[in-house]
Amino acid sequence: MRWFAIVLVFAASGFAQDRDFLTADEIDQIREVQEPNARLKLYVVFARERLALLEQFLSKEKPGRSALIHDTLEEYTHIIEAIDTVADDALVRKVSLELGMKEVATAEAEMLATLNKIEDSAPKDLSRFQFVLKNAIETTSDSKELSEEDLHKRTGDLEAQEKKEKQDKEALLGDKEKKEKAKEKKAAETTDDGKPKPKPPTLYKPGEKPPDQN
Repeated sequence: MRWFAIVLVFAASGFAQDRDFLTADEIDQIREVQEPNARLKLYVVFARERLALLEQFLSKEKPGRSALIHDTLEEYTHIIEAIDTVADDALVRKVSLELGMKEVATAEAEMLATLNKIEDSAPKDLSRFQFVLKNAIETTSDSKELSEEDLHKRTGDLEAQEKKEKQDKEALLGDKEKKEKAKEKKAAETTDDGKPKPKPPTLYKPGEKPPDQN
């Protein structure tokens, strides 16, 4: 069975700190699908598979299952985050997402209900994966709200956010440039030991100015 193969992958990588949240086969599938709506639907498939795994793990009390549940919840959460990233990127590029987002919203409503059901069932080992379960629930809830939001409004919000980030970056660079110029001016006016450099000698008497400054 496919879920059993994925279980083996998770078990083999259980102690890896920076493992991918997709299997090698899933990564290949994502690379082959460039169209955003199709990619969103593919991520939904992967998310549903993770929830199916959770239900498999929770159906039997076996040693070590809490670690598998923990890892699967983390993988699921990263997939939901990937859905939001794909959607935001496509909307900024003015890609139509009506079909993809409709499927995402429907799926996330169902998956959120499943996660809440798992939490309400209070498994004996819940404390070992409660944090990642709550994170999965919150991430799904937030993503669901975005998926149900008017796409024109979401696009406008993204554009406004992007504009603000650009302005903040320009302001930051401006402040940095001002500091650099002030630093250069100070370096030009002081010696290596920090003392003011002596003014260059002049033939003008005190109070006199060059002709071009009169």
